[in-house]
Amino acid sequence: MIIYIYLNTIGLESLLLISLKSNKLYTNNKRVSQTIQKHQPMKTKQSGCLICGADLVYKSAIEEKNCFICLQPNNSNAECVNGHYVCDTCHSSDAIKVIKSLCLNYSSKDPIQLAMSIMDSPAIKMHGPEHHFLVPAVLLTTYFNTIDKHNLLPEKIAIAEERAKAVLGGFCGFYGNCGAGVGTGIYMSIVTGATPLSIREWKLSNLMTANSLRMIAEAGGPRCCKRDTFIAILEAIDFTETHLNVKMQKSENIRCRYFDNNKQCLFSECMFYTT
Repeated sequence: MIIYIYLNTIGLESLLLISLKSNKLYTNNKRVSQTIQKHQPMKTKQSGCLICGADLVYKSAIEEKNCFICLQPNNSNAECVNGHYVCDTCHSSDAIKVIKSLCLNYSSKDPIQLAMSIMDSPAIKMHGPEHHFLVPAVLLTTYFNTIDKHNLLPEKIAIAEERAKAVLGGFCGFYGNCGAGVGTGIYMSIVTGATPLSIREWKLSNLMTANSLRMIAEAGGPRCCKRDTFIAILEAIDFTETHLNVKMQKSENIRCRYFDNNKQCLFSECMFYTT
């Protein structure tokens, strides 16, 4: 059954054809089609390109590209082999909601357990900038749970979310600065109240990042957001106990359950791999 609808959309008159049987929407106007596409729910892939699942291509030169989902122009050096580009905001929007919800409702003190609960959600992709927020979020949650100040968490999580936005996708390879490692520095900066003019707090925040990045780098490439997240969190647990005298719970014998979605998995060469 086909219904013809005459609409005045974004200032343009367009004839739309809606097929109720196939639940598809057709239009004879390109701009209207793009607007409709922008607001339609989309099932994305867990790894590779979010649109088609194809391999990603990273170029040395930055180019202006239109996001396939929101259609907004952005500067990027990444796209899939089929030319699809998805901006960081669209890539992470659903994941951010999941991270905040699970953190604010978590009452235990084990950041690895919390991180894996979050990563089990389909909203968290195999790789992506959502991990740059995930790391400080789970550390802040378990830190404030440990010192019995969970009431401070909403404010601290909001600060971490805002700061993590500045850590772009691909930061690890293009800036030599893995976002998971930076996430531990964001965490330490928030709990110590560090500013550019601080003394001990400034030192601890930068030392936290440095320690995480060293351990992540020594594990070797290519990047794996799951492996690097585990390493960063484990390093932060030890660092927090040593320098802040706060002992969060530390999971033992961590076994990755996400490697099936990682096309570049190191398998037995990874410390978290399990058959």
